[in-house]
Amino acid sequence: MKQTTTNAAVTGAAPAGASDEKSAAVAVQQMFDEIAGRYDLLNHVLSANVDRLWWWRTARKFRHILSQPNAAVLDLCCGTGDMALALRRQAPDAARPYVGADFSHQMLRRGAAKFQGNGIIAIEADALQLPLPDSSFDLIVSAFGFRNLANYEAGLREIHRVLRPGGEFGILDFAEPGGLFGKIYAFYFRNILPKIGGMISGKSGAYEYLPASVKRFPPPKEMQEKMSALGFTDVSWTKYTFGIAGLYRARKPMSEIR
Repeated sequence: MKQTTTNAAVTGAAPAGASDEKSAAVAVQQMFDEIAGRYDLLNHVLSANVDRLWWWRTARKFRHILSQPNAAVLDLCCGTGDMALALRRQAPDAARPYVGADFSHQMLRRGAAKFQGNGIIAIEADALQLPLPDSSFDLIVSAFGFRNLANYEAGLREIHRVLRPGGEFGILDFAEPGGLFGKIYAFYFRNILPKIGGMISGKSGAYEYLPASVKRFPPPKEMQEKMSALGFTDVSWTKYTFGIAGLYRARKPMSEIR
C-alpha cells in the first residue's frame, strides 16, 4: 500500500530532492526498499549493538499492557521487525497475535522469517492512512520509523485514531544530545557514520539522510507539545544512552469514547 499524502509542503521527513509530502514519502519508501538487505547488520554495527538494549528497555516500559493475553498491539513502521519481537518477548505464550505495519515491501520481506511462528502478523500499510478500525489497539509502538513520516502531526493523529481510549503509545527514536558528549557524537553521526553506512550498504544517500532526518525531527520539548496539542495525556520523554535516543510516551484519554 503506497503512502497516501498530499502535495503540501513537507512537515515531516524531507529526503534530498523532496519538494512536497508525496515526493518525500516516495523517496523514503524507495530508500528503505534499497537498503533492506543490509538494514539489520548496519543497525547493529553502527550502534555497537546498543539498539538491542533500546528495544528491550522500550518493551519493558509497556509490560503492564504486554502481560495481558488479549492486548491488541501494533508495531508501527516496523521495518524488519526487531521491535515487534522485543514486544512479543514480554507477552505470555497465549497472547493474541501482534501486528507489524510498514510501507516498505522489502523491509517486510526481510522481517517475514522473524514473524513466522512468533505470533506477529505483518501488513504492508501507510502509517498516515492505516487500514485499521478506530479504537482498535491497546498499545502502539514505533521504533526509529516515526521520524521518517512525511507529516508528523498526521502520524500522531492516525495513532490517536486507532488507539483505544486509555491505550498507550511509544515512539523510540534518535535525538541530538547536548554538551561536550553531544558535540563529539554529532561529529561521528554526521561525518563518520554516513561513510560506514554507505560502504556496507552500497547506498550512501540513505546514511547521509539519517543525520539530516534526526536534525529535522522536533526536539523533545516540541514533540511533547505536539502530542499534548492533539489530545494525548501523560506525555513524557525518557532519554537513552546520554540522549542519543529516547522514548516518547503518551496515553489516549479514557473520556474519548466514540
